[in-house]
Amino acid sequence: MRALQLCFTLLVSLFLLVPLLIVLPLAFTSGAFLAYPIPDLSLRWFDELVTSEIWRRALVNSLVIGAATAALATLLGTTAALGLRRSGAVSARVIGTVFLLPLVVPAVVLGVGLQRLLAELGLSGSYLAVIIAHTVVAVPFVMISVSGALASVPAQAERAAASLGASPLTVLREVTLPLSRHGILTGAALAFATSLDEVVLTMFVAGPRQRTLSRQMFSSLRENISPTIAAAAFVFILLTLALGGLVLLARRSRSLPAAER
Repeated sequence: MRALQLCFTLLVSLFLLVPLLIVLPLAFTSGAFLAYPIPDLSLRWFDELVTSEIWRRALVNSLVIGAATAALATLLGTTAALGLRRSGAVSARVIGTVFLLPLVVPAVVLGVGLQRLLAELGLSGSYLAVIIAHTVVAVPFVMISVSGALASVPAQAERAAASLGASPLTVLREVTLPLSRHGILTGAALAFATSLDEVVLTMFVAGPRQRTLSRQMFSSLRENISPTIAAAAFVFILLTLALGGLVLLARRSRSLPAAER
């Protein structure tokens, strides 16, 4: 039975990884097309990614917008999770469901609505518009992650701190947030990754100067299938792995003191 489970796990892993294993080596081709066999190994397309004005601007835009989105979505999602915590009221459950709506509403519908709203506010075609649009779809991931972490925070620890004279703000800062930081960090990483991957909303609300890496990849696919796209995908993977590593380190730093106790 254990061998069968292991085989199933390997098959599922291969199913998920094979598309990446096929595309990523093409980032190192010296040829001008996405095709096998690879003529020679080369960093030509990574150099193109860094030196081309369009690709470099897209990469910088993605990092700046992703960082701003992660910060804003983490603030809003964490605040929402704290506000809805331990509330059994029907209104709280309804509000919690509203926060999750961006996950089920089609991106095109959401994009049309955001485009109209941001245009009314005079923000259309600005960096702030892209950050707001990305935050709308990133907040549910942060809220789910933080809510899960808050559920594991023992109420006794908070009550003990309060009984010793700590104010509610001190309990939040010294007890609740430190004990749930792994969920907050995971939510921030998910928000950053969501912003990196978002292309539909970006096409609705961004102007020519807010072209992100995913939008540039989408445009390149329509105009010319270049190995630069594979190089950009490789950068995406590296950023995602880096985020995953940071989250694991944060979780490990939390579990070590508990193990020592």
